[in-house]
Amino acid sequence: MDSLNYKTISANKNTVEKKWVLVDVSEQTLGRASSKIAKILRGKYKPSFTPHVDCGDNVVVINAEKINLSGNKWDSKQYIRYTGYPGGQKSLTAKELFAKDPARLIEKSIKGMLPKNKLGAQIFRNLKVYVGENHKQEGQNPIAINLNELK
Repeated sequence: MDSLNYKTISANKNTVEKKWVLVDVSEQTLGRASSKIAKILRGKYKPSFTPHVDCGDNVVVINAEKINLSGNKWDSKQYIRYTGYPGGQKSLTAKELFAKDPARLIEKSIKGMLPKNKLGAQIFRNLKVYVGENHKQEGQNPIAINLNELK
């Protein structure tokens, strides 16, 4: 084989093949599931991964209310936000955020694992999180993936 004819193929938005993936997170640990979902969103499991392109798949997460946190994180993990006013720092524990909306707990975890730039915001739009079995993406025929089989 002639080594001069090899070319590194760089993906762009026209050559990327995006699929729809269905992930069931029931009885999964939040951090481990979130890191694997972030890798799928980013496209790191694909051989054509390119860091500056959105080459990941669209992910539908179901059963958000059945996620687990290990240790004492339900009470000790804090989600802090700031209103913009003096003394406007607000915080919620993981248990309080889960009681309001279990999907937001997963969304915050995955968003923190994505790049902090325009590409990260664009990739985050490819994530849909639902409480319960039902979701609105049946028309896309998502492929079910078992997170335990991924590294």
